[in-house]
Amino acid sequence: MSPLFTRRQVAVLGAGALLSTRLARAGSGPLVRPGRVGLAELATPPPGARLDRAAARAALERALVAATGEPTAAKAIGALFSPADTVGIKLNCLAASLSPRIELVEALVALLRDRGVPPERIVVFERSARELQRARYPIRRDGDDYRCFGVDGDWDAEPSTSGAIGSCFARLVSTTCTALVGFGVVKDHDLAGISASLKNWYGVIHNPNKYHDNHCDPYVADVARHRFVRDKLRLTVVDGVTGQYHGGPAWRPDAAWPLGLVIASTDQVAVDAWAWRLIDGERVKHGLPKVADAGRPPRFIATAAGYGLGVGDPGAVREVRG
Repeated sequence: MSPLFTRRQVAVLGAGALLSTRLARAGSGPLVRPGRVGLAELATPPPGARLDRAAARAALERALVAATGEPTAAKAIGALFSPADTVGIKLNCLAASLSPRIELVEALVALLRDRGVPPERIVVFERSARELQRARYPIRRDGDDYRCFGVDGDWDAEPSTSGAIGSCFARLVSTTCTALVGFGVVKDHDLAGISASLKNWYGVIHNPNKYHDNHCDPYVADVARHRFVRDKLRLTVVDGVTGQYHGGPAWRPDAAWPLGLVIASTDQVAVDAWAWRLIDGERVKHGLPKVADAGRPPRFIATAAGYGLGVGDPGAVREVRG
């Protein structure tokens, strides 16, 4: 399968867009609100039903306003992204039935387009096209709409290192995109403890199977602090319409609950700290031990906080309702 752009096009586009983005953000600086997590309510639909598109967009906009402190979602997006950016939106579709809903993802796409980012420079992606298709996303590499496809083996030719990891990164992340959005879900994880934000980036390296020892610590944090992610990540969004408190990362409908939230933050570590507290509370309600007491402490959260990537203490996270 041919890449989205040729290597020459990637080099020219990436250099020009990155410079333009830095200039566009130089006046006010990046909208980083350490520890601040924006929440907006969005009712959980019946099983198998789609979200109302207008309600999904309204909830996403409220979450963005709450997360950034900007008066409108348009201003929030405008402070984080430039029309010259090539924006990659990394989904988490491993559990298929518990994946970011397309109505929320397309609401974010619409906000980016309103900001002036051309649709051909908005790329919704996952590790594989198969995962996207199982989550009911259309595979699209051309046309007038946003792009949507899997990495599917298009890795850098040589690995690069970050702390304890040595991996080939997806060329989409290393070279093509100038800005990234992590778009996850709320669920526990049988090895890492929880999965909402940071662990989503395992989908951009060629060898994540090597990095699950010691509850994925420090490996998850090391992927997130690699310059390809750290320097490009602008926003984290989480589809919390449905959460899962046990049995992850696979889909366990008997352990799902109607959470009814959309989450946004410029602090990816705070999102995981918030999700950890939330999942622990739901597990206790159902007579289960907290994830750490179950032998799966999400140590990578504290490691990421130690790297300066965000706030890792659940008690220090500030919820702001939109």
